[in-house]
Amino acid sequence: MCNCLGATQGQIKQMDVTTERESAPENIISDAMANPSPAKSMGYPGITPLSPSHIQQNDTDPNAHTGPSFVVVVAIDFGTTSSGYAYAFTNEPECIHTMRRWEGGDPGVSNQKTPTTILLTPDRKFHSFGYAARDFYHDLDSTESKQWLYLEKFKMKLHTTANLSIDTELHAANGRRVKAIDIFAYALAFFKEQALKELSDQAGAEFDNSVIRWVITVPAIWKMPAKQFMREAAYKGGLVPRDNPEQLIIALEPEAASIYCRKLRLHQMVDFGTKTTQNGFSPTESVGTGMTQAKEHVRSKRQSRTFLVENVIGELWSELEEGDRYVVVDCGGGTVDLTVHQIRLPEGHLKELYKASGGPYGSIGIDYEFEKLLCKIFGPDFIDQFKIKRPAAWVDLMIAFESRKRAAAPDRTNPLNINLPFSFIDYYKKFRGHSVEHALRKSNVDFVKWSSQGMLRMNPDAMNALFKPTIDHIIQHLTDLFEKPEVCNIKFLFLVGGFAESPLLQQAVQNMLQGRSRIIIPHDVGLTILKGAVLFGLDPSVIKVRRSPLTYGVGVLNRYVEGKHPPEKMLVKDGTRWCTDVFDTFIACDQSVALGETVKRSYTPAKPSQQIIVIHIYCSEKEAVSFISEPGVRKCGTLRLDVTGTESTAARREIQTHMQFGDTEIRAMAVDVATSRSVKASIDFLSQ
Repeated sequence: MCNCLGATQGQIKQMDVTTERESAPENIISDAMANPSPAKSMGYPGITPLSPSHIQQNDTDPNAHTGPSFVVVVAIDFGTTSSGYAYAFTNEPECIHTMRRWEGGDPGVSNQKTPTTILLTPDRKFHSFGYAARDFYHDLDSTESKQWLYLEKFKMKLHTTANLSIDTELHAANGRRVKAIDIFAYALAFFKEQALKELSDQAGAEFDNSVIRWVITVPAIWKMPAKQFMREAAYKGGLVPRDNPEQLIIALEPEAASIYCRKLRLHQMVDFGTKTTQNGFSPTESVGTGMTQAKEHVRSKRQSRTFLVENVIGELWSELEEGDRYVVVDCGGGTVDLTVHQIRLPEGHLKELYKASGGPYGSIGIDYEFEKLLCKIFGPDFIDQFKIKRPAAWVDLMIAFESRKRAAAPDRTNPLNINLPFSFIDYYKKFRGHSVEHALRKSNVDFVKWSSQGMLRMNPDAMNALFKPTIDHIIQHLTDLFEKPEVCNIKFLFLVGGFAESPLLQQAVQNMLQGRSRIIIPHDVGLTILKGAVLFGLDPSVIKVRRSPLTYGVGVLNRYVEGKHPPEKMLVKDGTRWCTDVFDTFIACDQSVALGETVKRSYTPAKPSQQIIVIHIYCSEKEAVSFISEPGVRKCGTLRLDVTGTESTAARREIQTHMQFGDTEIRAMAVDVATSRSVKASIDFLSQ
C-alpha cells in the first residue's frame, strides 16, 4: 500500500501517490489547482470560497442521501443525560410523533425522554436501558450490584478522548471496563427495537426497517472520529446495514434546533425580548415565570404526543428578512454548542456564518461541582470508596440532587433539601467512626447544614454557587462569539436543550446580551433538537452552506523552488529536486462550503498491480498551512481507494476522487478515469 507520509522514512513513498498528471511541469499538484481558480487570490488553494452567489448550480447534491424512498423518518436524540426518539411519516411531514411515555420517572422531572443509562448483566449481556436500567440497578442489593455493569453519562467520552478508536473503553459504576462501541451499539439497538415496536403497533403489522430513514443527533463541535464512531455503533447495533449508509444521517444538534425554530408559532415559545405581554406573561416578570407557565402549557398538551409544525415557516420567521442572522445556543447535559445561521428567503434555507463552537459546559458540570462539595465535607477518600463499594446508592444520591438542581432559581429564598441514602450515612459511620452530622459540623462549609430528617440542607446561594463555574464558561464563550465580525446584528438568540430550562442560565444570558438580541426559548425546550432532527431527516438539504471546522489536506511533493522552500525539505530523486511535506489544502478552516460541493483530486497507483491506495489526511485549526510538519498539524484520517476489479491496460492509471465537505460528515467517491468505473472510496477517522 502507498502512503503520503511525513518527513522521515515515507518521503520516497510520497512519490508513489501523485496528485496530478505529469503534464504539470513545475509541481506535482492537485487537480483543482491545474486550472485557474478564483480561489487563488483568496488564499484558498484547491477550492473556491463560496458566497451565496457562488453556490453550485445544483442546490442539492444529486448523490446526497439517495436510496430507497423512505416511508418514515425516525430520529434518535442520543443525549449525555437523557435520550429519546421521535418520528414522522413522509406523507405527513407536518406531524411529528414523540416516543411513548417511558415507565418510571422522577418527581418534578419530565419523562418525555429517558435517562441515558444502560445496564449489562454480570456476563456483559444487554439487560435494560433508561429508567428500567436505573430502577433495576437500584433494587439490587449492594453485594449483587457490584457484579452488574451500570453506565451513565458515557456520551462525553467520545468528546473528551483524544485518540478515539473502536477499542476505546468506558468504566462502569463498579469500576469494570467495557468497550464503548458495544455500549453505544446496545443503546441504538434498544431505540431501534422500541421505535419498530411502536410503528408496528400503529401499522397493525410488522414494520420493515428498510423503509425507515434513521437520524442520530451529535454535538456540532464533535470531531470527525466521534461522528464516525456513532455511525459504526449504528452498524454494529443493526440500525442500518453497512452496505446502505445513506439510510442513516448524522444530524448536528444546534442545526436540528435551528431547523425546528424556523417552524415556531408564537404560542410555542417564550420571548424574553418583547416589550409587551407575550404568551400570557410579561417579560418584566421574573425569569423563571415564563418557563414555569410554558411547562404547564406543555404538560397540558402532552397527552397526544403529536406535534404539528408549520408546513412553511412559522410566525416568528415571518419577522425575518433576507440576510437576517441569529444564534442557536444548544445547552445540553454534556456540551454547549453554538451555531450562527443566516436566513435565505423565500424558501427559508439556512447558511452557516461561523464555524460551530462551544465546549464541555453542559449541566453535568454542576454534578461535578456537587461531588467536589461532598469531597470537601466528607473527604475525597470516602467519596471514592463509597462510589465503588455502594455504586447503586451513589446513583440514588445523584438522582436526589438532580431533582433539587432543577429547583434552583435566582430569586429562591428557601433552602433545598437533598436526601442522603441510608447506606451513605451508615457507610460513612463505619468508614470514619463518626456521624455525617459530625462531619458537617466540623467542615468549613457553612451553607450546608444537616437536617434531622436525614437530609442535607443547602441554602440557595450554595446551590447557585454550584452552577457558577459552568454558567461562567457559557457566558464567556458567548461573549467571545459576539465579538467576531461575522456575529454582528444578531436578531434572535434561541436558547435550546435541557439545560436551557435553568432560570439561572436564562438570567445570565439576558444580563450578558443587554437587549442586543431577542432571546427565544421554545416550549418543551428539551425536545427541540429531537423534533428538529426529524425535520432534518425529511429534508437534509435545508442547510445549504456550512463552515469547515478545520483545515483538511494531504502531504504532497512539489517541485523544489530555491528561496521559496526550506532547504531541509529538499529531496532529490532521479535527478529532480522535490520539496517534501507540502500541505495540499482540500478546504480551509472556517471556509464556506455548499451542500454538494466537491473537492477533486487525482491519484495514481505506484505500480500497475497495486490494488489499494491509502493517503493520509491531515488537519489543523489554522486557516493557512504550508507543510504537514508544522506545529498544530496532525494526521487525522486516511483516504482509502480500493481499485480491485477496475484493472486497466493504461500505462498510468488515474483515479479521480471527489470529496464532499458541505455535509455533516465528510464523504468520498472515486472513479477510474480510463474505464469510467466506480472505485470504492472511504475515509476513516478512527484507525489512527
